[in-house]
Amino acid sequence: MDLVRHEEVFHFVGARLKHGVSSIVANHNLHSVYLARKNAKVRGFFSAADLVEVDSTPLLAWARVIGRSSRQFHRCTYLDWRDFFWAKAKQENWRVFFVGGAPGVAATAREKILADWPGVELAIHHGFFDASPGSAENAAVVEKINAFKPHILLVGMGMPRQEIWVLENHEAITAPCAHFTVGGAFDYEAGVQKAAPRWMGQMGVEWLFRLLADPRRLFSRYCVEPWFLVGPAMSDLRQAFLTRPAGAIDGATAIPG
Repeated sequence: MDLVRHEEVFHFVGARLKHGVSSIVANHNLHSVYLARKNAKVRGFFSAADLVEVDSTPLLAWARVIGRSSRQFHRCTYLDWRDFFWAKAKQENWRVFFVGGAPGVAATAREKILADWPGVELAIHHGFFDASPGSAENAAVVEKINAFKPHILLVGMGMPRQEIWVLENHEAITAPCAHFTVGGAFDYEAGVQKAAPRWMGQMGVEWLFRLLADPRRLFSRYCVEPWFLVGPAMSDLRQAFLTRPAGAIDGATAIPG
C-alpha cells in the first residue's frame, strides 16, 4: 500500500497521462485485505496496480503501530477527494467515464455533478451487464469507453466485482487512462445511499454508520471478516518487532531523513 495524500495521487496520475501512460489506482481497506487472501483475481488486481491508496483508518493506525509510517495521514478515497478531483478534472480538461451503479443511478449522479462542476466531460454506463470475459455486453461497454477516450475511468461495481473487471479489461482500454475503483461513489452522488459525516471517517468510525444503515448486508464485513485478519496482524507485529531499527525509542521506528 502507498501512504499518499490525494494531491499526490493526482500528481502521479496527471504526470503519467501527460506521458501517455495508463495507470491502475486501487484502494485497500480491511474488506479488500480479507478478499485478497481468499481470491486469486483480487490478488492479481492489487499486484497489477500502480498505486494503492489506503481507504481505512484502522490500516493507517496499524501502519504506525508496526513502524511503517511516521507521517500523519487521513485515508484516501473518493468521498474524501471528490471535490479536489472534479475541480482538477475541469482544470485539466480530463474526460471522465463512470461505469457502475443501477440503471438510472449514474444518470442522476451525473446531473448533480455537472450542476456543481459545469463543463466537465462525463460519460456513464450502468453496472448491470454481463461482465464475463468475451460476453457481448461486456464488449459493448468496452467499445463505448474506447469511443469516449477517457482520461479517467471510475469503476463502481462493488468489491470484488470492480477489481476483477479492471484486471480483466484494463488492457482493452486503448487510450491512456487512469483506472480507479470507487465502489458506491455514484450511489452517494445520486442520493441512493447516505454518506456518513466526514468527521466519522476522520475518527475511524464510518463503518459503524454504514453498519447501522445496512446491517443485513454489512454485518459479516464489519463483525466477522476482521477476525480472520488477527493471525496475519500478529505475524506483522512480530516481524516489525524483530526488524525494528536499533535507534527506535519507545516503539517508534526511526525513519531515515
